[in-house]
This record gives sequence, C-alpha cells and structure tokens, in this order.
Amino acid sequence: MFDLDFLRSAAPGYDIRFIDTTASTNSALLEATDARAGTALVALSQSAGRGRMGRSFASPEGGLYMSLLLEPASAEDALLITPRAAVAVCRAIEAVSGRETGIKWVNDILMGGKKVCGILAEARAGERLRVVLGVGVNVSAVPEGLEDTAGAVFEAAPALARERLAAGILNELRGGYDFRAEYLRRCVTVGREVAVTRGAERFTARALDIDERFRLLVERGGEILALDSGEATLHI
Repeated sequence: MFDLDFLRSAAPGYDIRFIDTTASTNSALLEATDARAGTALVALSQSAGRGRMGRSFASPEGGLYMSLLLEPASAEDALLITPRAAVAVCRAIEAVSGRETGIKWVNDILMGGKKVCGILAEARAGERLRVVLGVGVNVSAVPEGLEDTAGAVFEAAPALARERLAAGILNELRGGYDFRAEYLRRCVTVGREVAVTRGAERFTARALDIDERFRLLVERGGEILALDSGEATLHI
C-alpha cells in the first residue's frame, strides 16, 4: 500500500502521480505528453530500471522509485541536477532514518559503506531543455545477489517510510542550503585511491577534489585529470 494523499500533502507544489509498477519511471515520465516541470511519478517496483552508462538498475518491491521532470534554465544548470539530487536524497534519508549517509562520486548514496540509492538524470532536447531525474532507494529490501555491495535504509521499514522519503527528497530539492558544501562534506571519494574506467582505459589514481562543474579531480603519476561523470566510472 502507498498513501498518495499523504505524499501530496507533505510535498505541496508538485504534480505527483503513482503507479504500482512500471518498466522505468524515467521512461514513463518522458513519454507522458501531459507532464510538465514539477511532475513526479512514483512506483514501488520497476521491471527495466536503468543506471548510468546504460547499466541495469535492480528495482525490486520494497524500494522507492521516483522520477521528477525538470526544466533547467541552461545546460550548465542541468549538469548540477545530479549532485543537487544526491544531497537532497542524503538529507531526506538522514531525516527519516536518523542515520548518516555518504556520497560516492557522483551519484551513489551509501549507508554503512553499502549503496542504498542510485540517481540518473536524462535530458531531452526540444523547444525547452527537459531533464527527468530518477531516484531509486532500497528502503527495506536489498536486491537479490547484491548483498555484498548494496544495503537498505531500514531493516524493517516503519509506517509511511516510502511516503516520507519521497516527500523529503522532493522538498529538499527546493534548495535553501549550500548544496556544494553539503556534497563535499558527505563525499567518500575525495582523498582515496580510486580505480577509474574511462572508455577503454583503466587506471588507478588518487581523488583530490571536486571542481565547480562537479568533475572529479584525480592525480595520476603527477598529472591532474578532470573526470566528467558522463565519461568515467569508479571503484573505491
């Protein structure tokens, strides 16, 4: 069961829609001809969830899968959607669970060193730039076969946990805080040795910092490289 009325009252100003299950909330929202900026779609499971670089994203029941349609003012603003969302998710999870979170650059949310949430922003060009922001949270269930690397926010979710998380994420996305400072404070990548995959190239480097465009600055053999989230993946 999902209390849509509770979510709508807890996150006013959004056009919030609900479906029990769908192939992908991102795809469904992109295909919705009546969706506008501020339209959100929530599902309790996905059959074809996806992550960065075209990878699949396990989306079993017991999770929260939500997409939000945005119309950023510029391409530069669009680049900041994913890190802004990462901070919003962290703040929402911490408020609901009382537990600390971390961010693995650029879009993975960790609790206790395990991934509990993934984020995917997908853009569509047209008369206006439109971006669908997708968030998938393991609320109380860990995808089968991923127990070594994935975790869940709760062992047993309290009442209205998914609704409160969804409302928290939507409300935190409104901003009103220094999201860059909050991102850097939670980022577990900076200062660590990382294994980088960039195209066909694989190498080890030390993560130094994150620049204003949220590229990861790494040092490899005395050379400083700026890694874009669209071209590189990490293991830490």
